Amino acid sequence: MAKLEFKDLMFIDEKDRVKVVFLKHFHFFIDKSKLEKIGKFKLNKNFIDFDANKKRANKFYDLIDKGLERDLKSGITGSKAVYIHKGSGIPLIGNSSFGIVDRGTSLVEIKMICGCNLNCVYCSVDQNKRDIDFVIEKDYLIEELRKVIEIKKHDVEVHIGCHGEPLLYSPLIEFVRDMKKIKGVKKISMNTNTTLLTPRIVDKLIDAGMTRFNLSINSLDPKLAKKIAGGGFSVEHAKRIAEYISSKKVDLTIAPVWMCGVNDDDIEDIVVFAKSLNADIGIQNFLYYKFGKKPVKELHMDKFFEKLKALEKKHDKKLILCADDFDIKKDIALAKPFKKGEVIDAIIICCGRLPGEMLAVSQNRTISLYNCDKKTNSRVKIKITRQKHNIFSGVLM
Repeated sequence: MAKLEFKDLMFIDEKDRVKVVFLKHFHFFIDKSKLEKIGKFKLNKNFIDFDANKKRANKFYDLIDKGLERDLKSGITGSKAVYIHKGSGIPLIGNSSFGIVDRGTSLVEIKMICGCNLNCVYCSVDQNKRDIDFVIEKDYLIEELRKVIEIKKHDVEVHIGCHGEPLLYSPLIEFVRDMKKIKGVKKISMNTNTTLLTPRIVDKLIDAGMTRFNLSINSLDPKLAKKIAGGGFSVEHAKRIAEYISSKKVDLTIAPVWMCGVNDDDIEDIVVFAKSLNADIGIQNFLYYKFGKKPVKELHMDKFFEKLKALEKKHDKKLILCADDFDIKKDIALAKPFKKGEVIDAIIICCGRLPGEMLAVSQNRTISLYNCDKKTNSRVKIKITRQKHNIFSGVLM
């Protein structure tokens, strides 16, 4: 008998096939007929026993590799998923949807997973328009993050700002712990919709190194909050979590999105609630994004700040925040290997998140190509059309 055991995989028997669950929220299927060619087998939660010698049983790893590469799906969104790992050939810099974003400050943003358990009406990402989700190998992201932090002259805050809910990333606590060990990392912060947080998870994250929680709470009215979130949101739970975090030695920010005509009357209640917890309040103006949702009109920024100033005066609470309030400093930026307008050689590596988007690779950067009909592994010439913050887009030549 050969017993093959896995940390990140779980096996579920489903008649003629086996469902292989990866990192709790992703999966693919293997036909039992393929397993039977290896030998008689027995399934358990995290391991499989083959009535075969070790060499023959190792063919199972080929089935796992193929499943992860070709057939992986997100159980969160139902979309096809791409697993980015050290051997995938996909760099972690160059794309706004995943990986590492460096804007030339002491704050470095990371995105290790796509997908969300809510469907907020204002979402700037709009999962309904995305064909592909990404999930990144923890150790690969840590390795690449360390390289970025090494160039910084100031201590760094690593901010987890996913295209989705970070608590859906199953190794999150271990990931935070590993980040905390990187020399130069002083703070770790995270955006979350609160739904998956519990006091126990809060404690574990703090013990691992989390220093700030940014909670997305858009109304204290239960019906409206649930409507804004697209269902699945409990105000009472969110308030309890906020109160629990405020009792700990970490920073807390309540971060509602102000949607003109939707939650105008609720923002003041949130200000009062946040002030009672001695929490920061990061009110965001709803803004249009090309591929995001558009439930209401944008409020002009001058009008938005006028409203914030009135609330500041009324409640004696600072609401207009800037980088200095979070000790974010200008810093050395990661070098950009391409200039706007430059023509480069690249290789198509995989699909991007949007329909018709493909990702190309050159000089350890990913470049988004829209309305691209080229297949994976195609060699192409690209004219760079965007290079801001080391996020690259281009067009085929």
